[in-house]
Amino acid sequence: MIVRHLELTDFRNYAAARFDLDAGLTAVVGDNGQGKTNLAEALAFLATLQSFRGATPDALVRLGAEQAIVRAEVVQDDERVVTIEVEINRVGRNRVLVNKQRLARTRELLGVMRVTVFAPDDLALVKDGPAERRRYLDDLLVALHPRHDAMLGDLDRILRQRNVLLKQAGGRLSDEVAFTLDVWDAKLAETGEILGRSRAALVRDLGPLLAAAYVDLAGSERSATGIVYDPPWRRVGLGEALAAGRADDVRRQISLVGPHRDDLDLAINEMPARTHASQGEQRTMALALRLAGHRLVAERTGSPPVLVLDDVLSELDPHRSAALLAHLPVGQIVLTTAGALPEGLFAERPRTAGPAAAGSAAASGSAAASGSAAASGSAAVGADAAGSDLGQPVAPVSGTTRVVRITDGTVTS
Repeated sequence: MIVRHLELTDFRNYAAARFDLDAGLTAVVGDNGQGKTNLAEALAFLATLQSFRGATPDALVRLGAEQAIVRAEVVQDDERVVTIEVEINRVGRNRVLVNKQRLARTRELLGVMRVTVFAPDDLALVKDGPAERRRYLDDLLVALHPRHDAMLGDLDRILRQRNVLLKQAGGRLSDEVAFTLDVWDAKLAETGEILGRSRAALVRDLGPLLAAAYVDLAGSERSATGIVYDPPWRRVGLGEALAAGRADDVRRQISLVGPHRDDLDLAINEMPARTHASQGEQRTMALALRLAGHRLVAERTGSPPVLVLDDVLSELDPHRSAALLAHLPVGQIVLTTAGALPEGLFAERPRTAGPAAAGSAAASGSAAASGSAAASGSAAVGADAAGSDLGQPVAPVSGTTRVVRITDGTVTS
């Protein structure tokens, strides 16, 4: 799958712009504040209808406009061309069209286009609290199986209702509250157990891929990574854990047990990455997590997602930057940078077979300036068990690097 064209109207700082992307690697170069990250954000938004920067829809609409439009032409592996168009309204609901047909539910868009993004803020995957790591796992589950989006929506609804009940109880467990809690606990236990099993299986599959990606980036065969998902409630079952924690839930008026409180433990050489790793190691781990997830989705779906690397070279030392460029996965890649491009970026590189190349990467348009592995889901893998190299293609064909420059609001090749 490749994105052949991307058109932006009143999106962020772009008044109107068109990008014709290549099937291989496209480097987007420009000074800070020119809109490179906005381009990356637009690509990712088409896949999930969410901003990887956490922005609300109204923040995506250019100042002075009431609506932004993001449109892309996507060539599937079987050569089918799919047009995706999203109208982002400052006020009111957004509208999503696929091949000019409006989708009744935005969930229907999931899987039409897949995008993996690495951005500087991804350091939070390692350094910040559990919520970032839960979102990483759940986003991957949806990319692998879009039906998981409905399950996550059900879980969120159940938790909201349960928490409303706990607030209304005011710290007192009456018979009526206990009866209603039984109903919501049964629903939470059923949905939560499914999500727990899915997360555990995902972590087991990620382990060897994470190890391979980390070694490729760090360049040290002595580096071993660990990734463990082992929430205490899975050892006894969520239903029993909810019953045991009910008194605390009622007293504190919030749900304290369940998959919404889980964490993902990350380690480098058997030491917690969050507290013991250097910032360089943490950033390498974050990038390795993204690359491992990208590889897993590519293997399972049979088609590599579009890989967007936003300002990644400025976040890595020269050694790790060179290692990343030497181990880029096959498929379409968009890399943004404000600095000089390394010479190694222009070497002939493999890319995925499938759709014909989208033509030149020239872009035209204008922009307005501005526990056990089986039970818990875990993996601790060193270089010897890392598996195949992330940069090794399955069916390589010739591919090159193209450069697009954004200067003073003008897009040129």
